[in-house]
Amino acid sequence: RRSLPRGGGRASRPEGTPVSAAAHVTRQRDGAVLRIGFDRPERRNAITVAMYLAVAEALTEAAADPGIKVVLLHGRPEVFSAGNDLGDFLANPPSGRDTPTYRFLTTLSTFPKPLLAAVSGHAIGIGTTMLMHCELVCAAEDATFALPFVKLGICPEAGSTVLLPALAGYARAAELLLFGEPFDARKAEAVGLVNHVLPAAEVLEFASGRARALAQLPLSSLLETKRLMRAPLAPQVARAIEDESATFMRMLKEPAAREAMAAFLEKRAPRSES
Repeated sequence: RRSLPRGGGRASRPEGTPVSAAAHVTRQRDGAVLRIGFDRPERRNAITVAMYLAVAEALTEAAADPGIKVVLLHGRPEVFSAGNDLGDFLANPPSGRDTPTYRFLTTLSTFPKPLLAAVSGHAIGIGTTMLMHCELVCAAEDATFALPFVKLGICPEAGSTVLLPALAGYARAAELLLFGEPFDARKAEAVGLVNHVLPAAEVLEFASGRARALAQLPLSSLLETKRLMRAPLAPQVARAIEDESATFMRMLKEPAAREAMAAFLEKRAPRSES
């Protein structure tokens, strides 16, 4: 169990003040709500190592700041995240627990305060799996989700091999993870990944309103309710992230993954394994 410091955190910034836009990640305070945004439109918000580090740091600081009660993750109106930036990922592959990617996963999965997300456009790979760690996800009617790990010759991550079966049931989770086919917001809602499906123009404001509503409630009650809900699966999720990460790193070096990712970057069909 992670405890929240009762004082001594960073001084709160004025309401509505932009905090930073480092590494294509923005932070914006709205009272007791911190909004963390992916802001790399030229690459459809594909996440780099630097972005993983920036989000992990933002979450770490938010957990320690008694003035922040809720965190809202969002992308841009046209895209939430296209997943890993494969070029950056292959140039800086995860190699252990000290990497920004692993730090992001563990920080996300153990974050003690309510996490919300507003999703528009594509949410691919980690863009989908990170949502499984949120308490509330609002999606645009035209949002598209996908878990293409098997297609890329690797395995799922972010504890999704535990969390998705818990949300959707084993059979539906198996279909989504094994086939890796895109699915729409209504299907995401049906399998328990999304709470609300809304017109694209309303998603961020609706999610922000829900975040502000939570921020009006007692912090101790929010912390303990989330802890109690997450506690039964927490040890399994921690083990899954460790096992998935080790398997992911091993598979990343194998011919199937190298060929699948090269084909993706070169915009061609992958060559079949012999």
